[in-house]
Amino acid sequence: MPPANADLATTWAYLEEGVDHIMTKLQTGVSYSKYMSLYTVSYNYCTSSKMHTVGDGMSLGQRTGANLMGSDLYNNLIRYFVAHLKTLRDASDNLQDEALLKYYATEWDRYTTGANYINRLFTYLNRHWVKRERDEGRKSVYPVYTLALVQWRTNFFMHVQSKHQKLAGAVLRLIERQRNGETIDQGLVKKVVDSFVSLGLDESDINKVSYEVYKEHFEQPFLEATEKYYRKESETFLAENNVQDYLKKAEERLREEEDRVERYLNTNTRKGLISKCEHVLIREHAERMWDSFQNLLDFDKDEDLQRMYALLARIAEGLEPLRKKFEEHVKRAGLAAVSKLVSEGGDSAEASTEADPKAYVDAMLEVHHKNSETVTRSFRGEAGFVASLDKACRDFVNRNDATGTSTTKSPELLAKHADVLLRKSNKVAEEEDLEGALNKVMILFKYIEDKDVFQTFYTTKLSKRLIHGVSASDEAEASMISKLKEACGFEYTNKLQRMFTDMSLSKDLTDQFKERMQQNHDDMDINFSIMVLGTNFWPLNPPGHEFIIPADILPVYERFTKYYQQKHSGRKLTWLWNYSKNELRTSYLNQKYIFMTSAYQMAVLTQYNQNDTLSLDELMTATSISKEILKQVLASLVKAKVLLNDEKEQYDLNPNFKSKKIRINLNTPLKAEQKTEATDVLKTVDEDRKYAIQATIVRIMKARKTMKNQQLIQEVIAQISQRFQPKIPDIKKAIDHLLEKEYIERVDGTRDTFAYVA
Repeated sequence: MPPANADLATTWAYLEEGVDHIMTKLQTGVSYSKYMSLYTVSYNYCTSSKMHTVGDGMSLGQRTGANLMGSDLYNNLIRYFVAHLKTLRDASDNLQDEALLKYYATEWDRYTTGANYINRLFTYLNRHWVKRERDEGRKSVYPVYTLALVQWRTNFFMHVQSKHQKLAGAVLRLIERQRNGETIDQGLVKKVVDSFVSLGLDESDINKVSYEVYKEHFEQPFLEATEKYYRKESETFLAENNVQDYLKKAEERLREEEDRVERYLNTNTRKGLISKCEHVLIREHAERMWDSFQNLLDFDKDEDLQRMYALLARIAEGLEPLRKKFEEHVKRAGLAAVSKLVSEGGDSAEASTEADPKAYVDAMLEVHHKNSETVTRSFRGEAGFVASLDKACRDFVNRNDATGTSTTKSPELLAKHADVLLRKSNKVAEEEDLEGALNKVMILFKYIEDKDVFQTFYTTKLSKRLIHGVSASDEAEASMISKLKEACGFEYTNKLQRMFTDMSLSKDLTDQFKERMQQNHDDMDINFSIMVLGTNFWPLNPPGHEFIIPADILPVYERFTKYYQQKHSGRKLTWLWNYSKNELRTSYLNQKYIFMTSAYQMAVLTQYNQNDTLSLDELMTATSISKEILKQVLASLVKAKVLLNDEKEQYDLNPNFKSKKIRINLNTPLKAEQKTEATDVLKTVDEDRKYAIQATIVRIMKARKTMKNQQLIQEVIAQISQRFQPKIPDIKKAIDHLLEKEYIERVDGTRDTFAYVA
């Protein structure tokens, strides 16, 4: 070991021998004492200058000494690295491909390990001389380990790369072999690729990682090679295989590239690599995928649909054409299902009025269910596909072969279906899940445009269920109302809830009346229950003709009327005989029967307490029922063989009536009633709409004070379309009506601006 004040030649000769041993023969080992000797010699040389410059002051001596001594050692290190790397370079000149990579990786390992040790040997140099040089702006001076990398890059790496990108080319060929299915040494590729990253140098901050070398010498050529490889492969594959097989191939290739990044590429490459693959494998063949989408839908190819969705979701606007095609597909399926139903029902004109509500609803639900499953399973419930499904369903639910041009048919049929579900006679209520069936009704209800038509039909049907006591259960009725309330708000179901309140109040009223009668009259042999229903909430019309109350029930009628007037003075009772029901006991036959009748049938039959035969005119005079309705009432009694009609317009009581049942229901609905129901409902809807539009205009104008005609119309449509689709002529009529009634007025000097009149 040289003495502490040895000159440069002696010092460097000793150091060079140690440095070379570490750089080339490290595997043979370095003893601790040898390593410490080298460290000490390096340290002594860097500090020896202080001995000669004590008189100049400490700081000056440090600076001068460090400058001189440090640069001597530093320059000798550079010369050593250049010479060492030349021998490596010469040895690599004849190597190609994998052999070159193996040599490069081995030498890189040896070189960087050695450089690490040497960096520590020259710790003092790094800490003082190098730091000061860099602080003074000499950025070309580096710590020893960084210097070793810079020398490798300049004297070895660039030399090999300059020969047609020999090094990167070898890596790319190896990767291509792997893409072709061969097994390669991935560890080798990782070592070489990692060295590209290590060789990057951020001049402004040498501690920061720089990817310039990696990007320029590896990533860019790698991405170009990838694009070229997959473009050729995908075109060849599609020329020989169908799209379904291609989807599998593309999916597999994308997975492989993700995996490649994990195994041996720098993670920064992921974005560029995947983006390039998506462009070549998906974007460039998107047209082919879009074209084959319909075929996959038609044959329910779930797995392929999932694959296509997953691939096209990766590219911008990749899914939009699928969403449009899916919407058309669902719409076609819905229209076809209804069309099939109508054609099976016979003549389409007849079928459109007579479509069976259950079959109609089931056909549409099946289409919705099937395609909703496809959205969930194949398209992962993506919002765009959900919107396409909803739009298609809205189209075919409101306009199809069964509805014709009418927008009110679908809500009517849906309300009728709900009515059947909620009746006692319904098998679903007994066997299956009624709640589930009602939820399905709500699925279609969501798509109905004219929700007010459904509401009015539903209210009418509910009133009949309640009056005739045929509801499946109060729970089911309440459940349906709460579903409608959730969908449309409190106002929508307010009337429905009031109907239930009336029913419960009527029950109490009947009990109170019976109690009073028992106190006052003991001769009440007629069993009697009453329903007092609020005119505003019940869609019921009183009979359009007079009705002579049969003598048998007149006392009860009078007592109740008197009782009610005392209880609620100022309220007017309108008797709805057309909805009343009675039970009559026979006493003229050997066998006693109970006839369940309507009020009109009861009025006719009680006439036979005094007569055996009566003519049509006599019955009309006795009951005041209109001829048209009376004929239907008599026809139902003749059909049941309670009356005989042997002569024209002459009706006799049948003394030989027989039946297997003791209780006989004679009360069948009259045709006239059935026909007028739909007409009445639609008339009510039109009236309600008129008022709804007027109320909306007034509400808007009150808030806005003044508004232009076009804006007002748009605002009305926006606010009211949740309930129904208003027609522009109807809105204009409502505006004219409100101008006439002076709720609003035209602003002076304008033709199309209105102001609210306070």
